[in-house]
Amino acid sequence: MLKRIKVFLINILVIFIALFFSILPSCKRSPGQDQRQVVLYCSVDQSIAEPIISAFERQTDIKVLARFDTEAGKTVGLVQRIRAEAASPIADVFWSSEIFYTIRLAREGLLARYNSDQTKHWPARFSDPNGRWYGFALRGRVIAYNTERVSTNDVPHSLEDLLESKWKGRLVMATPEFGTTGGDVASWFAHYGGEGAKKILQLLKANKIRLVDGNSTAVRMVATGQADVCLTDTDDVYAARRNGWPIAMNYLNQGGDGPLAIPNTAAVIKGCSHPEETRELMDFLLSEQLEQMLARSDSHNSPIHPSLTGQFEQYVISKPLDVDYEKVADHLPTAIKTAREILH
Repeated sequence: MLKRIKVFLINILVIFIALFFSILPSCKRSPGQDQRQVVLYCSVDQSIAEPIISAFERQTDIKVLARFDTEAGKTVGLVQRIRAEAASPIADVFWSSEIFYTIRLAREGLLARYNSDQTKHWPARFSDPNGRWYGFALRGRVIAYNTERVSTNDVPHSLEDLLESKWKGRLVMATPEFGTTGGDVASWFAHYGGEGAKKILQLLKANKIRLVDGNSTAVRMVATGQADVCLTDTDDVYAARRNGWPIAMNYLNQGGDGPLAIPNTAAVIKGCSHPEETRELMDFLLSEQLEQMLARSDSHNSPIHPSLTGQFEQYVISKPLDVDYEKVADHLPTAIKTAREILH
């Protein structure tokens, strides 16, 4: 009897051990399951942002789960997503290629206050008074033109130049509902006043300006001879030159007071899920290293860190428009609505 019990217990033990080792592999964590991560919404061109994100991942061993925007819906798509997810945020950090929608998100209470050693001496012009966003790495608004179709004597140098009748049927720009064009038009309302901005839009309409789905499309149309001149950003012209296209540019000077300079912005989403990783990513986005990488990238952004401006003088936007970004953000909805009514 004792012998049978002994055999029975041994059999039970063998079965238990067999089951244990058969289950064990399924209990193992998959590779990377313990890796720290952070969720980034990014409206910077994916080809520009991805190498920078990869550098951050290598330096910190933090996995960045990045979501990008489309060219046609640049920035606005991600802004709408942040708004829709406000009750249960998915993103931790918003890296935007512009500033005006970031300001509006802060006003809507969707961005959290952020301070660190990196932000202690940040220029007031490029930071929210309450620490909810920080600006860096500038792009400038420019007039791009086809060097084979526009003579040296006719090259436009200002917004006012584009209102002359000789440009009728030769102009193109991105629709103001998306991307930096909306902010540019809003800056006209801030700089020239409401009536002055409306007059500019009416004269552009009289010159039969065409609207397309993004700055890169506008530049491509100029390069291929479908238009002679467009309003765009510096990075799109640098990309065109890299492609060997016959494109040159002048800054989109507003009444002799300079062009609009548009900073990237970084902000923490209120209610973010990965606070420690968020801090590391934010400090990286605000670092000299990142501005250096952007200046050297195909985008050639103009850095705001004093230590870098001399190193990248060829990309510095000299004498930019002295404009209050908060006031431009105030005008954004009206500017987009008015431009839609006049230009469409």
